Amino acid sequence: MALMKSIDRPALHGVGDYTRFSFTAMGSPCEVIYAARSHAAAEAFRDTVVDWVSAFENQFSFYRKDSLVSRVNRDAGGEGVAIDETATELLSLCNWYYWLTEGVFDPTAGPLLRLWDYHDPEAAIPSEGQVAAARDLVGWSRVEYDEGRLRLPEPGMAIDFGGIGKEYAIDQVMAIASREGMRDVLVNFGHDVRMMGCAPQGGMWRVGLEDPRSPERCWSGVSIDNGAVCTSGDYRRYRTIEGKRYGHIVDCRTGYPVANGCLSVTVIATSSIDAGILSTTAFVMGADDGLQMLARHFGSEGAIWTESGAIQTPGFAGYVVDDHDSERVFS
Repeated sequence: MALMKSIDRPALHGVGDYTRFSFTAMGSPCEVIYAARSHAAAEAFRDTVVDWVSAFENQFSFYRKDSLVSRVNRDAGGEGVAIDETATELLSLCNWYYWLTEGVFDPTAGPLLRLWDYHDPEAAIPSEGQVAAARDLVGWSRVEYDEGRLRLPEPGMAIDFGGIGKEYAIDQVMAIASREGMRDVLVNFGHDVRMMGCAPQGGMWRVGLEDPRSPERCWSGVSIDNGAVCTSGDYRRYRTIEGKRYGHIVDCRTGYPVANGCLSVTVIATSSIDAGILSTTAFVMGADDGLQMLARHFGSEGAIWTESGAIQTPGFAGYVVDDHDSERVFS
């Protein structure tokens, strides 16, 4: 049996009457701030969260050779791999968001993400033939799954839950907090944030919005008491090949990194999955189509930064506060 990695128990720190702990998971810095009824309750919640996130990452990481995802990808073209209830739920969510985004969100984009690996600074630009071959292996509608088994029908196909996994984890941690009776919580995984209740300083939580043109500062902030804020953009994660900049977000419909003039998209929604997938979808679609899509989606508001400035859905301004120094900054 393969040895699974676990996350060390992070130290607890006081934030007024609140507790904070931080750790690294899913390739991202993570933190949770919450009000617990006692120190023992604070420790118990930390342990539950860390254990859950560790198990989730072990199962669904695209990069761990012993994960369920890696086993499924190695088996592509084979008989399929047994899956549990959590995997079935995640696959059902993928199916829903694939339909909702009209195929912009496609978890079978693994072959394209491998081809355009922005982690490799020495990688050459893929040829048109390589892009076409990888794109031919992308297609969520071909995935076969039920309550007990997942199968990729063609060799070379690959699932990557990177577009939904972190957001799913945030929502699950918030569900754990609710089950344990907590009412004032902020969960920040990789600068995707969900919160409920009151902040340590009183009132609603304030989240700083990073300026994609100058990421060391915020262009504004939003104030929220119950909801999620996610931003998608390529101004931090990219690589340069032969003098041309290529972002990490790939449009699986074309097979190429997005290059449509968008710098970032911020979405406020009721869940992290909604906010994360809608922000990435709008970024891929481009400013005009993306803004229209966000305006049609009930319960979400968004702001899209382009090279010429920002555009917003009508309700986004209702969350904005004139506070460029908000403590919570995400990208």
